[in-house]
Amino acid sequence: MREPYRTTTVYFQVDPQVPEPRPIELAGDAIRAGGLVAFPTETVYGLGANALDETAVEKIFRAKGRPANDPLIVHIADVSQLPGLAVPVPEIAYRLFQRFAPGALTLVLNKREAVPANLTAGMDTVAVRIPDHAVALALIKAAGRPIAAPSANRFSRPSPTTARHVAADLEGRVDIILDGGPTAIGLESTILSLVRETPQVLRPGGVSLEELRAIVPDLTYQPQYLTDDAAAPSPGSMLKHYSPRATVILFRGDDDLAVWAAMKAFADDHDHVGLMTLEQDVSRFADLDVKVESLGADLDAAATRLFAALRSLDSRGVKWILARAPDTTGVGLAIGDRLLRAAEGVVIDVKPVV
Repeated sequence: MREPYRTTTVYFQVDPQVPEPRPIELAGDAIRAGGLVAFPTETVYGLGANALDETAVEKIFRAKGRPANDPLIVHIADVSQLPGLAVPVPEIAYRLFQRFAPGALTLVLNKREAVPANLTAGMDTVAVRIPDHAVALALIKAAGRPIAAPSANRFSRPSPTTARHVAADLEGRVDIILDGGPTAIGLESTILSLVRETPQVLRPGGVSLEELRAIVPDLTYQPQYLTDDAAAPSPGSMLKHYSPRATVILFRGDDDLAVWAAMKAFADDHDHVGLMTLEQDVSRFADLDVKVESLGADLDAAATRLFAALRSLDSRGVKWILARAPDTTGVGLAIGDRLLRAAEGVVIDVKPVV
């Protein structure tokens, strides 16, 4: 068992649009010196280290308690940095980054030898993206290095969408936290592998499959939920992931009335129940003794709110968290993926009422 990385955490509040130079300069110095910096991106907060420094990368795993078979994503500021990490870089990678970068798309490519093996879980591939956040881009430029950065939380916990979430998990395990306010998307990036003949989505996220197919019509997606010690093909492939302390139960079905009835029945039979649902459905559970977290008016809002709602219900002392699986189109696919992993695969399939 590796010893956790221990340090004194320093906080800086920064403008998310025009970050102040001094905190960014200090954070860049920390990255070059082999330290860890938590910073906001448009998806979630990342826990950053010099991607080309094997010892610094190891600190990420130690700070998070992350297993060595779970690779990291490398963040760059400009597509010109891509050839320094991957070879060859296919033409489709440039086309995709031209359309979706900066943004919530990560590409998996064949790596260069300079990329440390512990960053890639010993595999010959590397995951790379360009974040769409002024603080993240300023930090990468100030560091003068590509930055490896998984989500800035303890391993398997819900991802952090505020600096407060980062501090709750990593106080004393990260050198600097750059507080740039809440993140905009709230779900991690989509991961698309280009190492095989047919492009394959390894994790749905902030860029939908429908958007990607406009450029890569033949891409495939097969959900992967790993439970063993084999090297994960991409970050976020483990079945137990994004999990609160409470037990998450996911309800799935096409009949609205039947799903709501099943959720109510579960809540009636159990104590200390929490529930996450869209705002328009909150009133359906008003007669139950449950703690409710609204996910907002639509699935875009739900994506932004999802991880914060899981953490909030944890803090309210619930033992059970009930949620409904959304439609699998657009951002609903990514939300459903995160909920399934939070539930560790526990799904109640509700049949229609006949």
